[in-house]
Amino acid sequence: MRFALSRPGRSLLADGVDAAFTDPHAAAAALAAERVGLVVGALPFDHADPAALVTPADATFHAGPLPLFAGRPLPRFNRCDVTTRAEHRARVAVAVARIRAGELGKVVLARAIELRADGELDPAEVFDRLLAGSQDGDAYLADLSAAGPEYDGAVLAGSMPESLVRTEGSRVFCAPFAGTVARGATEAQDRAAAEALLASAKDREEHAFVVDWIAERLAPLCSELEVPTVPQVASTPQVWHLWTPIRGRLARATTALDVALTLYPTPAVCGTPADAARATIAELEGPRGFYGGSVGWADSDGNGEWMVALRCAELRPAEGRVRAWAGGGIVADSDPDAEYDETTAKFGTVLRALGV
Repeated sequence: MRFALSRPGRSLLADGVDAAFTDPHAAAAALAAERVGLVVGALPFDHADPAALVTPADATFHAGPLPLFAGRPLPRFNRCDVTTRAEHRARVAVAVARIRAGELGKVVLARAIELRADGELDPAEVFDRLLAGSQDGDAYLADLSAAGPEYDGAVLAGSMPESLVRTEGSRVFCAPFAGTVARGATEAQDRAAAEALLASAKDREEHAFVVDWIAERLAPLCSELEVPTVPQVASTPQVWHLWTPIRGRLARATTALDVALTLYPTPAVCGTPADAARATIAELEGPRGFYGGSVGWADSDGNGEWMVALRCAELRPAEGRVRAWAGGGIVADSDPDAEYDETTAKFGTVLRALGV
């Protein structure tokens, strides 16, 4: 299994390689010219880095989520924090100071954890656990080998309901998520957490950055665009998110990959202004690889879907190594301790799937 994207509406399972692309624009051009009929894979956070895109030899679409695969038990893992609490708090403090000084509007900072397996690591089984842990059947897996020798044998796996873009012919849909709080321990606490998130000025500000940014970039591509002014709440088993459904109609024929390249990385994973946010991330975090990028598919008929590569881990099966990331949007009112706790809640998706 080279690629899998499970979604509530339509899912895709693909394997084999007929063509490979490290340049996503070349892949989009091949689709537009109908030299290839389908492209699947992953886009890196930094547009300057190589992508991992392929035209698969075999591909099967499914109505609704993918079925679970029968796999072997996962090995046990030993965990170490790549980014400590003190380091993440210090990074957040630096970012808040720059935002209050007017150098940034928002920046998304992430921290990483690494796990080592004491036995054989099967990416298909990790995907299975992520899929089983999703209440709506959201999960993805992408072989990263096409990105070059540095990623030979590496796999990106995750589970996140946020759709960067979905196209069906001329129709386009985006579901940006930004603004997060941990789920409550009881029904009453859970309901209160969701209500507090909706009322949070800090989280509403963070969310508005993302929605406005996406709408601004979609508008030139669309003849119609509907952008709600009030966000909604959506949940995963670990957290509540603010999200906004954006719908439109494309003014001309284009591929889902072209639209994804126009939109990512959004302020939900980068920040604003984009150049200043990227520079801050590079300085404080270092390279992200495919975390914060996108995973998905596009065909030559204008259909496709690209997910934001969050709640994910890079698997190195031959080394028994897993690296996972979690981040949060930093604005002027961000608290370093609260930001660390938010990343802890977000790590739950991957850690629970791995039995950690």
